[in-house]
Amino acid sequence: MAEHTLTVNIVTPDGVVFARDAVKLAVINTISGAIGVMANHQPIVSALKIDAIKVTFADSDDEYIAVNGGFAEFSNNTLTVVAESAETAQAIDVQRAESAKQRAEQHISHANEVHDPNELARAEVALARAVNRIKIVTGK
Repeated sequence: MAEHTLTVNIVTPDGVVFARDAVKLAVINTISGAIGVMANHQPIVSALKIDAIKVTFADSDDEYIAVNGGFAEFSNNTLTVVAESAETAQAIDVQRAESAKQRAEQHISHANEVHDPNELARAEVALARAVNRIKIVTGK
């Protein structure tokens, strides 16, 4: 591994979703805000939001990975993300994500009608996940 790069590994209960060396910068979205991680960054451990992780390489285009919660740990020039679920842009089915978004919006409406805070909370998480997946692919 080059002196000024890091390794990024993103794993879920289903296995490795993303594993790359020679990363110049990784931007993670924690519950405390966004953190840019470069080689030789101070060690950190932080909980993640439902959001994208941006991975920048010195010699190729940026990659985005949709991450649904979990935590990130950085030490010894390796960023390890353990997430409930994660998908690369290439693995996301936009039609399926759009359908999930519509279902979540319907559940939110229903939860508001019947004043069910538990259903509302679950639907809001489902909506955030669907919107995150759509954003990764479409940029919107």
